[in-house]
Amino acid sequence: MIEIINLHKSFGTNKVLRGVNLTIQEGESLAIIGKSGCGKSVLLKHIVGLLFPDEGYVKFDGKIISELERKELYEIRRRFGFLFQGAALFDSMTVGENVSLALVENNSSISKEKINEIVTEKLELVGLPGTENLKPAELSGGMKKRVALARALVTNPDYILYDEPTTGLDPVMSDAIDDLIKSLNEKLTVTSIIVTHDMFSVRNTADKIAMMYEGKIYFTGTPQNLLESTDPVIQKFIQRTGI
Repeated sequence: MIEIINLHKSFGTNKVLRGVNLTIQEGESLAIIGKSGCGKSVLLKHIVGLLFPDEGYVKFDGKIISELERKELYEIRRRFGFLFQGAALFDSMTVGENVSLALVENNSSISKEKINEIVTEKLELVGLPGTENLKPAELSGGMKKRVALARALVTNPDYILYDEPTTGLDPVMSDAIDDLIKSLNEKLTVTSIIVTHDMFSVRNTADKIAMMYEGKIYFTGTPQNLLESTDPVIQKFIQRTGI
């Protein structure tokens, strides 16, 4: 379980997080929504300790992330897979090298044969068998997202964090990525945290929503709860997203 308590974060005079409170249960698929610049990605980076709060804390399995020693923080990070916005593949590496990166960097005892076996398995899982020797430049936008997802899965994480997984994709490919996320949730029984402003994606992938507004969590509930809300702030958001 992840507990986020009174989380504050500023960058200079820009107060991005202003007291975020949120609990994420194991096994759920949570979408964090809100307009661009509201702090969704900043919140995601606090969860894995890529950023640390000015005030408040993130607690993971009873441990406060910002208080951990580096070794313990790295051990916890291995339980997370992170799909970065834009995929963030290394252009100089092959698909196989990109996917295997966490295994190579963090586990010196694993054999090259075993690494290749795991990479093959994860690429098949995301629907890209036989692409190990391609370079990112040879892939479409949707294929790059899938490779990045295979890389996020390579350590068999308990939690997968998605930062705008459908940004920059056409509607057909966005639907395909949504279907893949939903399928992985069911096959792997992981906890998924999806940061997005794509409400169509939310309806396809999430069983719970947390809406951010003015640096705080303004609403939590199911997608249906959101759509049925008469709150003026929520109604305005729904109208702007066109759902």
